[in-house]
Amino acid sequence: MKLSTASLLFIAPSAALAFAPGKTAFRTSTSLRMSTEAKTVTKLPASVKPGVVTGPALIDLLNHAKENKYAIPGVNIVGSNSINACMEAAKKYGGPIMVTFSKGGGQFIAGKAADNSDDAASIAGCVAGAKHVREVAKLYGVPVILHTDHCQKAWLPWFDGLMEANEQYFKEHGEPLFSSHMLDLSEETLEENIGICKQYLERMAKMNCLLEFELGVTGGEEDGVDNSDVDSSRLYTQPEEVFYAYEQLSQVPNGSFTCAASFGNVHGVYAPGNVELKPEILHNTQKYIHEKIGGEDDKPMLFVFHGGSGSGVEDIRYAIEAGVIKMNIDTDTQWAFWKGIRDYEAKHHDYLQGQIGNPEGDDKPNKKYYDPRMALRAGEESMAQRLCEAAADLNCVNVLNMN
Repeated sequence: MKLSTASLLFIAPSAALAFAPGKTAFRTSTSLRMSTEAKTVTKLPASVKPGVVTGPALIDLLNHAKENKYAIPGVNIVGSNSINACMEAAKKYGGPIMVTFSKGGGQFIAGKAADNSDDAASIAGCVAGAKHVREVAKLYGVPVILHTDHCQKAWLPWFDGLMEANEQYFKEHGEPLFSSHMLDLSEETLEENIGICKQYLERMAKMNCLLEFELGVTGGEEDGVDNSDVDSSRLYTQPEEVFYAYEQLSQVPNGSFTCAASFGNVHGVYAPGNVELKPEILHNTQKYIHEKIGGEDDKPMLFVFHGGSGSGVEDIRYAIEAGVIKMNIDTDTQWAFWKGIRDYEAKHHDYLQGQIGNPEGDDKPNKKYYDPRMALRAGEESMAQRLCEAAADLNCVNVLNMN
């Protein structure tokens, strides 16, 4: 039996680990009505340790998510503050987190004034951010997946630069720098999309790096990828297309992959009810593939979920039941970070109008209020809070079961 992640090819080490996530301290968003009562979670594979997870351990973690019906938050970041907010949230909700770099986010990390000829700054920023995560992730006591987001055909030079960084890191450490990468060639024909993906997967498989690929189109706009005007029919992937990709990519020795299939999901912020998700497409696709290949696993493909803003929790959890093991989050966490800063300014407004002088006296200093760390920390806390709420929606709370 072939698995979409080729997990049978991996042999997980038997080293033990001990997670010590902080107590869950968050409230579920009032717009999300589903219950979050305790559930039984199977023991986390011993290969999955605190810190960055790659290779066989990553496959074990994703399969654990599928088996226990939870999805990992995959969060777009733009700097160390949002990176740290992700890991702080994971520590609070007691589950894994995926830290996701985009091409534009990488450039921002390197600095907007840095030379970005041939995507140099975009590459360097992503690499620098990944190394930051590797230095501090273990301190949070949770498994962290290092990932990069949408890469369309015109952006392949950026992707090539990341591959080179992975290969260099693999030579030195025996694992890739990043856990996984996404290729989004959904604007190309199916054959060209999967053909290019297959070429890159052959390269990635040699260093145990996972590929995420996209079929169909996620609507809306996100970080330079604009599908606002796409024909609505392209928002829904067909089972035959997914099986074709599964069949082709399964031919790569040691290859591991996940599929971002479109089922009506749209990037951006939308009020509940304005997004018509059809997660039954994912269920039908799993059934179709299973009928083709047989075997004990009735959900052979690992799916990921893009464009979840405005989706109802019922739809999200029905998608998780179909094998969704990760959901991207960007729009909501951007707002949460900004809201934290805005609320900080409102609370301390009278202490932020000058370096000296506040309600306590005309000669009183305000340095402790305008210290950039204060407002940025407020943003981190607000973003972490929002991610804890998202983790509850994704059934990803207290899933690091080591008992």
